[in-house]
Amino acid sequence: MRCMCRNCGTYMVQADDGKLGCICPECFSRCRDCLGTDSVMSREELKRMKEDPALAAMFMAVRGDPEEE
Repeated sequence: MRCMCRNCGTYMVQADDGKLGCICPECFSRCRDCLGTDSVMSREELKRMKEDPALAAMFMAVRGDPEEE
């Protein structure tokens, strides 16, 4: 992915390190705009969502109950 730096306008490139997103070669600013909403979730956050009964009920309502088939 590639995007434009919010700070200086330089064409950014995807970072080649442990953090997802882009890094500006001029001012070293980082962003995750090209990944969507700048809301990449950690594994811990995803695990907490899995254990939330309200989210599980919503998921099952959208997905459907496999036992009905």
